[in-house]
Amino acid sequence: MNFSPARQLSDTTAERPALAGRPITLGSAYLTPGMGGISRLARLTAFAVAKSGCDLSLLSLLDPQPVALDGVPARLCKGSKVAFAARCLIDALRPRHFIYESAGIARGHARLGPFTRPCALWMCGIEVWNGLRPQTHATLRRADARFAISHFTLRRHQELHGDPGPASVCWLATDEDHAPDVAPGFGGPPTALLLGRIDELSGFKGHAEVVEAWPKVVAAVPEARLVFAGGGAGLPRLRELVAQSRVASQIEVKGFVAEEALPDLWRQAHVLSMPSRKEGFGFVYIEAMRQGLPVIASIHDAGAEVNLDGETGYNVDLDRPAQLADGLIALLRDPDKARAMGQAGQQRWREHFRFSSFMQRFQPLLAKFVEITS
Repeated sequence: MNFSPARQLSDTTAERPALAGRPITLGSAYLTPGMGGISRLARLTAFAVAKSGCDLSLLSLLDPQPVALDGVPARLCKGSKVAFAARCLIDALRPRHFIYESAGIARGHARLGPFTRPCALWMCGIEVWNGLRPQTHATLRRADARFAISHFTLRRHQELHGDPGPASVCWLATDEDHAPDVAPGFGGPPTALLLGRIDELSGFKGHAEVVEAWPKVVAAVPEARLVFAGGGAGLPRLRELVAQSRVASQIEVKGFVAEEALPDLWRQAHVLSMPSRKEGFGFVYIEAMRQGLPVIASIHDAGAEVNLDGETGYNVDLDRPAQLADGLIALLRDPDKARAMGQAGQQRWREHFRFSSFMQRFQPLLAKFVEITS
C-alpha cells in the first residue's frame, strides 16, 4: 500500500530538498494504515523525511504484509525483535541516521562502539508516562534528539521522570493538505461519533463515560444516536456495557471500520466525542477538525492543547460527569452551533495541523538532528 499525499501538498513543501541524499532509517512497529496513531506517526515522519530529500529506508517490526510508503518498500521483521535489532545493526555498518516512532521501538537501536549511529525518537504520550519501562527510559535518555508530540506529553514526562535531556515539541498533522470536498451537512439524526481503538474501557478514550452519559443526552435529544467505531481487545466488553444501557437501541458499536468506509462515518456525524484521559496528542481530533466537525475532548490530557474549549468544541472534566452530557446536548440539539464550532476547528486545522504545517515544524528539527550529529 502506497502513502502518496504528495499531489495534495501546498507550495510550502515544494522547495528544493534541504537534506538531499542523507541516509536515514525509520524504525516503526507498524507502517500499515489503520493500525492506530503510532502507524500514522510513522507514516507522517516517513513522508516528511522523504520530502526533505533524504535517502529513506523503512524497517517494520510488526507489519505482517508488504507495505510501501511513497514508493519505498519496508523491510518486515514480522514480530521478531531479534530480526529488527539485526537489521538495525546491518544498517549501522554504514554511516546513517536513525529515527524511531517511539522510545520503545528505539530499544532495538544498535549500540556497538563505532557502529553506534545517531538516534532520534518520538516521545508519544502514555508510553513515556506511567508506563515507562527502565530499558525504555534508558533508551530515551541516550537518544541524540527527542521529538515530543505535544507540550502536555513532555511536561507529563518531566513531572514523573525528570528531564529526559533536550527535547523539541512538534505537533503532528493529518496526511492531507486539503479539506474534504464535501462539508458536513448536520442533517439526519443528531449523531455523536467516537472513533478510536478500544483497548480498555476504564480511564482511557472515554467509551465508558460516553455510554454513561448517553441516557441524559437522549432525554434531552430523543432522536440522538451514538456510534462507536474501532477495534481492539476491549470491544467485547464495550458491547456488554452498551447492552446494559437503557438506551442501547440508540447506540451502535460498529467495531473495526476499514479506511475506505470512514468518509461515510464522518459525513453522518455531528460531533466527534472522545473525552480521553491519556491522549498524548490525538490524531482523531485533528481529523475531525479537517472534516469540519466540533470536538469533545477532556481537560485531562493533550486533547485540551489541540481542541480549543468553547471555540472548536468542548474540553470536559470527566470527574464532573454532567459536563460531558451537557456538551453533547449543546451540540446535538443545535446544528448551527455545531456547524460554527466545526468551521472554527477546520480553520484551526488549516493553520496548524495540515501536512505542510507539520513540514514547516519538523524539517528544521530534522536538519538540526542531522547536522549536529554528522
